[in-house]
Amino acid sequence: MNKLYYFATLILCLFGAQVTIAQQKNILPAWALGGFVRPAGKNPIIAPDADATFTDPMSNTSIHWESNDTFNPAAAVIGGKIVVLYRSEDKSGINIGMRTSRLGYAISKDGLHFTRKTEPVFYPGDDSQKEFEWPGGCEDPRVAVTDDGTYVVFYTQWNRKVPRLGAATSKDLIHWEKHGPMFQDAYNGKFFNIASKSASILTETKHDKQVIAKVNGKYFLYWGEQHVYGATSTNLVDWAPLIDDKGDLLILASPRKGYFDSDLTECGPPAILTDKGVVLLYNGKNHPGNGGDIRFNGNSYCAGQMLFDKADPTKLIARLDVPFLRPMQPFEKNGQYVNGTVFIEGMAWLKHKWYLYYGCADSRVAVAIYDPARRGEGDPITNE
Repeated sequence: MNKLYYFATLILCLFGAQVTIAQQKNILPAWALGGFVRPAGKNPIIAPDADATFTDPMSNTSIHWESNDTFNPAAAVIGGKIVVLYRSEDKSGINIGMRTSRLGYAISKDGLHFTRKTEPVFYPGDDSQKEFEWPGGCEDPRVAVTDDGTYVVFYTQWNRKVPRLGAATSKDLIHWEKHGPMFQDAYNGKFFNIASKSASILTETKHDKQVIAKVNGKYFLYWGEQHVYGATSTNLVDWAPLIDDKGDLLILASPRKGYFDSDLTECGPPAILTDKGVVLLYNGKNHPGNGGDIRFNGNSYCAGQMLFDKADPTKLIARLDVPFLRPMQPFEKNGQYVNGTVFIEGMAWLKHKWYLYYGCADSRVAVAIYDPARRGEGDPITNE
C-alpha cells in the first residue's frame, strides 16, 4: 500500500512539474511574428567606439561622437545588404538625453557582421533644423523605403525643450534631406509644439521586399510614447495626426494596469501588413509599483505586439499579454539603463527572414532573427 501511494505521488509530482514548465513557455498566437532568436555568440553587434571622431559643424571642433553609447537602431535593406542607422551619444553630458545624439551607419551582408562608417551620416548642423535639434541631437530613428527606392527616416528632434518627430529622405541612406517637424502644418499647427516620438510607418512585403504601403490611398503610421496614436500623409513628410470628434488626438491603444506595458506603449519598427491584419511591434515599459506585472522588473522595457484590422488600421483586434522579447542577456540588463531594456526600432526583411534590431540598456545594439518557415516561441515568461 505504501509503495502504491509513493508511486502515485511521484507520478503526480512529475506531471505537476511538466505543467509548471509548460506554463513558463510563451506560445505566440498565429497572427504574431516569432519567435525571434538571438544568434549565439553574435550580440551585441554594435558597441561604442571611443576612437571614432568627426568635426562637429555646430562647435567646429573634433568630437568623439560615439564614445559613450550606441543604441536604438533603425534598419533597412539596400542592394541586398542590411544597413543599420544607430543612435550614438558623445560624452558631452552626464545623463540620458543630456548628451548630443547623432546617427551612425553600419552595413552588413548577413545582418550579423557589420562594417561601420567612422563618421555619423545624420546629425544636428547649422541648417534649417538646428533650432529643433541642437543641442540634444537626432534620436531614435525608424526607417522604411518606397517602391521607387526613396528611404524615409522618422526620428526625434531634441533641442532639450520639446521632443518633436521629424522626417528626412534619402536615396542611399547616407545623404539626407531634412524636411522638418512632421506635424508642423497640420490643423494650423495645433500639434506642432506637443511632445511627439516614435513613428512606425505601415509597410508590406511585396516581390520579396519590405516597402511602404498605403491604406485607402494614403500613407499611415502609428506614433507615440505614452499611448499609440495614428497619422496619415500623402507625401511621407507632412503628416496629420488622427483626431477624435472633440479635436483631440485619437488614442488607438494605451498602457494596461498589471501588464508589462503598464507604464508606456511606445511604437517600435515599421508596422507590417499581413494577411491577418496589421502587426505593430512596440515597446512596453513596466510600471515599478503595484500597477505593473510583478513577473518583470519595474521600469524595464519589453517588446510586445498588437494586431490592427487591415482594412481599418485604427481598429485594435488583439494584443499579446506577455512580451515576446524581454531583457534576459547580461548586455540587455547592464548599461546606462540598469532596469533592463530591449528597445525595438529596426526590422529588415532579408533572405526570407526578419532581422529585428534593438537597443540594449540604452548602451548597445543587438539583433534577433525570426524565420517564418520555422515558427517558434517568444522569450520564456520566467527564467528556467
